[in-house]
Parts: sequence; C-alpha cells; structure tokens
Amino acid sequence: MSLVKAKKHLGQHFLTDKRIAEKIVDGLIHTDQYRQVLEVGPGMGILSDILLERENLETFLIDIDVESVAFLASKYPQLGDRLISGDFLKLDLTSIFPGKFAVIGNFPYNISSQILFKILEHKDNVVEMVGMFQKEVAERCASKSGTKEYGILSVLIQAYYDIEYLFTVKPGTFNPPPKVNSGVIRLSRNKMETLPCDEKLFWRTVKGGFNQRRKTLRNSLSGTIPKDKMDDHPFFDKRAEQLTVEDFITLTQHLTQLTQA
Repeated sequence: MSLVKAKKHLGQHFLTDKRIAEKIVDGLIHTDQYRQVLEVGPGMGILSDILLERENLETFLIDIDVESVAFLASKYPQLGDRLISGDFLKLDLTSIFPGKFAVIGNFPYNISSQILFKILEHKDNVVEMVGMFQKEVAERCASKSGTKEYGILSVLIQAYYDIEYLFTVKPGTFNPPPKVNSGVIRLSRNKMETLPCDEKLFWRTVKGGFNQRRKTLRNSLSGTIPKDKMDDHPFFDKRAEQLTVEDFITLTQHLTQLTQA
C-alpha cells in the first residue's frame, strides 16, 4: 500500500505517535452506554488500528479523501460498508446510527467548529466525543465564564455536555507538523435531556450576545427583543462573557416572559 499524501486543502495532519493515539482512544470511557463509534478523518488509520482491536466497540470510519478511503479499504477489508466515503458534515447520522454512539477523531482544524455544531445537532444520540482540535479551539470549548476564551461554543457545548480538556499535543507528532499545538478534549453527554427554556431562543440569545461581545446584553440582544421591552433585569447590563450557562437559561426564560407580556 502506498502511503497517503496529506492534503493542505483538507486540513490533513496525520498523527504519527502511537502512544498519543492510544491516549486518545483511551479517552473513550463511557463505553457501557454505547457500542458503535464513528471515527472522522482516519487518514491512514493510526487511531483506527487501536479502535478495531477493541472488541467491545463496533468501529465505523468516514473520510472525505478518496485516497484515504482507498488506502483504508485495502488495509481493513473486514470493514465493508462500515468504511464510508463522504463528508461527515453532510452525513445523515440517524440513518446509520439509530441508537447511541460515540464520535472520535483527529479533526481537520479548518472545520472544527462545524464538527462540534454537527455533534450538537445529534446530542440525543452522541453520548461521547473524544477529539483533537487546534489547542485554541479545545481551550475555548472548555473555558468558563469571565474569560476571554469563553464564547458561543463554550456555552452551547456546556449546556448539553460535561467537557474535559485531556492533554496537549505538540506539532512534532504529526506529518506534516501544524504550526500550532493541538488539544484533546472529551465531551460526555450530561443529564439535561432538554433545557428548561425555549431552546431555539436560548441558541439565538447566546449567539446574539457573543456576536457583539463587547456590548452589554441590553445592546447586543436588541435584534432579539426590542429595547423598549427590556426591563431592569441585572443581566441586561452585563456582557455575554459574564454569564454562566445557567444564567443564559435564566435569561432565556425571562426573555420569553417579556415577549409574551
């Protein structure tokens, strides 16, 4: 088998350190809640090698790179239709995984936010995610209120998942090496089946608040609710980064009351 050439336009940086690969796979700790796991962007299969050794897991692979898919089909003929050639962002996950499953991968940095939003879309089925991202993105996801890293992804992910920053990976463990450090995080679905508020309004409130993060919420949310409908609730005089996930839920409940008044 000829080796796959990393393609810049796909954001490919192939992990070469097997010890790091084992640490990433070992990040899957809630395997009593699911059996199926989908690896996104397996490349030449350094994570896949380890996943396929785990008898308690049924591993699926998806890659948009046809060269990688051909390589993996030759390397793992036993996979059959569990090797998917396609775009994870466009994949109909519910048709393949009607029940609970996990997602794992060394994710392309250029689509990392879209991958996380795709997981959020399927939060009722994705029990766990272990993934490697650009360190800055990984830290942003795990950051807490009051920090400059805290933003839209932080709030939306932490509303539905417990998040842990697991470890940092240096550029030298990749081929080709990226220009930045990487970070591995684990998302574990929390017990919040549905938020105790209007979830669509919650998402709009979070996005609206952070889209103009230097402004107070009284100004940044004026596109969501007219200022003349806002009252003297103390949250309106704060900036989005000052509110916790629970605060955003409370604010969404309050906005619902104001719009219905």
